[in-house]
Amino acid sequence: MHKTLLATAVACGLLISLPFDLAAQEAPTPQDEAQVQTLLAQLQALKASYAQQVRQLRELDMQVQALQAKLAGKTAPAALPAPGGTPPPAQIAQAATPPPDEGTRAGSAAEAEAARQEAPTRSLKDALQQEHALFDRKFTLENSVSYARYDRSQITLNGFLALDAIFLGNIAIEDVKSDSLTYNLAARYGVSPRLTLNLDVPYLYRKTVYQKGGAGGSAAAIAEEDTTGAGLGDLGLSANYKLFDETGSRPDTVLTVGITAPTGQSPYGIDWKVLQRGDDQYISFAVPEKQPTGNGVWQANLGLSAVKTMDPAIVFANLGYIYSRPRDFGDINTDPETRNPGSVKLGNTYYFGAGVAFAFNERTSLSLSFADKLSAKASLRYKGAPWSKVIGSDAHAATFNMGVTHALSQHTTLVTLLGIGLTPDAPDFSLSFKVPYMF
Repeated sequence: MHKTLLATAVACGLLISLPFDLAAQEAPTPQDEAQVQTLLAQLQALKASYAQQVRQLRELDMQVQALQAKLAGKTAPAALPAPGGTPPPAQIAQAATPPPDEGTRAGSAAEAEAARQEAPTRSLKDALQQEHALFDRKFTLENSVSYARYDRSQITLNGFLALDAIFLGNIAIEDVKSDSLTYNLAARYGVSPRLTLNLDVPYLYRKTVYQKGGAGGSAAAIAEEDTTGAGLGDLGLSANYKLFDETGSRPDTVLTVGITAPTGQSPYGIDWKVLQRGDDQYISFAVPEKQPTGNGVWQANLGLSAVKTMDPAIVFANLGYIYSRPRDFGDINTDPETRNPGSVKLGNTYYFGAGVAFAFNERTSLSLSFADKLSAKASLRYKGAPWSKVIGSDAHAATFNMGVTHALSQHTTLVTLLGIGLTPDAPDFSLSFKVPYMF
């Protein structure tokens, strides 16, 4: 009983004292007001600091985007905001009220994706300069070294078949192995956003080894002779003009017009060394005393190339036509003991190709392409005689090319290109190293 009363009294006391405690808690004190003022001051300082950080982040983001666009050739340097400068009032007002995180992230991702699709990376542009043309580079000086290996064998039969099974006569195996090393200095000048001029100055060194089996009538005997040649090649001058800019349904299209001057050593008029003659004094084995470095005639080139961005790659294609102008020479006979003036008309050439380029990153890219060249037969005309076709002078040279470009610095790029011959008229393989320097 006493315990029950005691509990009841305690409960009543608590109920009675509860309103007084609540009133005491609700009544503000000077300490509470001071704490509120301190928190409000901290909140205002944090808001100001956050707004300033947002402005700085946006300024840095604008600077990065402007620099990226400048490297891609899309905007002028004047669009770059001054570091530490005062942003416009509208930007300050916008930065004072930060947007939601999700909206900011979505907008940044969309802008980054649009910027990536709008302009190719530096690595892709370096790759496309080799197959297409670029108009946002004022002046480019390119040094390149190329090596090509050519090996071709054929069997010559001089006799007849007896009983449709036994060959009676001489069997001669002819083997020609050629190595060529070319240094090319190219200058490319951007006249306007739609026109560039190109000059190519090659210097060649060639070595060719000739082998002929059946020397002296014996199939086991092999005669061998090698000749070399070095000097300036044929100079090339060309111009690229942009016909159409790339759109959603149309590729970037460029027209190329060029001429090639016969500044190299012509193959006509070179004396030949006679190594073997038959019993009837017929020349069976002869080689030139030196190797030519040019084709000896003027040529004109008309080509068209196109590039289409197909994320994440760029597809390019080209086609063209090369016209060779007939030219007169003082001697077009290979026999060193005779001299026959005449004219030479090389066969006209059609070429086409296509490929794709992938960017590994901003500095490195890989390109794969196919190139084909079809040349008609050449024609000779001795003085006072009609034109005659040269048997075996037509050619079909198809190659598969794989190239890697890497930006060494802001102004220098290394281009490596490997070509694999797919037809007998193409080199077995070729290897090129190019270093374009952009001013």
